[in-house]
Amino acid sequence: MEKYENFTYELDGNLYINLTSKCTNDCTFCVRNEKADYFGHKLWLSREPSAEEVIARLPEDIARYKEYVFCGFGEPTIKLPVLLEVAEEIKRRGGTTRINTNGQANMIWKRDVTGELAAVIDKINVSLNEANAQDYVKLCRPAFGEAAFEGLQDFAKKCAEQGINTWFSVVDVIGEEKIRQCRELAKDCGVTLRVRPFIE
Repeated sequence: MEKYENFTYELDGNLYINLTSKCTNDCTFCVRNEKADYFGHKLWLSREPSAEEVIARLPEDIARYKEYVFCGFGEPTIKLPVLLEVAEEIKRRGGTTRINTNGQANMIWKRDVTGELAAVIDKINVSLNEANAQDYVKLCRPAFGEAAFEGLQDFAKKCAEQGINTWFSVVDVIGEEKIRQCRELAKDCGVTLRVRPFIE
């Protein structure tokens, strides 16, 4: 498979930041399993960028994009030090930052990183994906096993407590009953739930 140095890419008026191709999940539905690109953007990385390399690709006028979103083919919080340095620069210039994540950062780093994120991140979208641990494991095949499902909920709760605008997301194909259960989980964690349409 061909790999590239597409550390940033544009989508829907936002600039997406692609820090890694590594992930602690191996989701059965992940677009990266099907093809090498996402809406025409080839996101498999030949190498991981430094913070300086990403910052060099930010526009002079930070207001050019609505949001700066840490999201690619991998889990962005695996590259936490780079993410924090880039996000700090974006915030310094007045930009809005978001992370799309599997919510396993505290498990990856074996400590609570939400305070560090709160200093530079405005929004966090945690992919909940399922309504219970057993189904989550079947769907997402996490490296942390069933503990990942509770871990991501704890992470979201802590992010919300730190004042980050945090929500869970699920895809509508899971059905009404599971969506209802996910709403309850979100409520318990003090976050909202966003239901996204399935993208072919």
